[in-house]
Amino acid sequence: MKKGYKDLLAEANALVQAIAPHDAAPLHAEADTVFVDLRDPREREREGTIPGAFACPRGMLEFWIDPESPYHKPVFAEDKRFVFFCASGWRSALATKTALEMGLEHVCHLDGGFTAWREAGLPVEALKLKG
Repeated sequence: MKKGYKDLLAEANALVQAIAPHDAAPLHAEADTVFVDLRDPREREREGTIPGAFACPRGMLEFWIDPESPYHKPVFAEDKRFVFFCASGWRSALATKTALEMGLEHVCHLDGGFTAWREAGLPVEALKLKG
């Protein structure tokens, strides 16, 4: 194997900004900031999410960012700051690097992910189970 996940994470973390939950909390109230939850729907339903977060499963990120994709989501074309998060900060580090490479300029990720946010006592929103 030429590169393992540790190598990929090291590369991403060398290029992208990680923001601690207590530093991210004030951004949560800003209209020009979008928190992007990269976790899959089952994780979100089980654990909850950051209130108002935009749900974007990690596997769809590239397709949702690219304006030429048939799956493009307009939120990614807005002049906003994007704070990506996952459960622990690994997927979000990789996703932030990808978003930066795709042309999003104001991107960072939540250091420690949703777990760190919740453990810091910051707001969490429960999601209703479907069915």
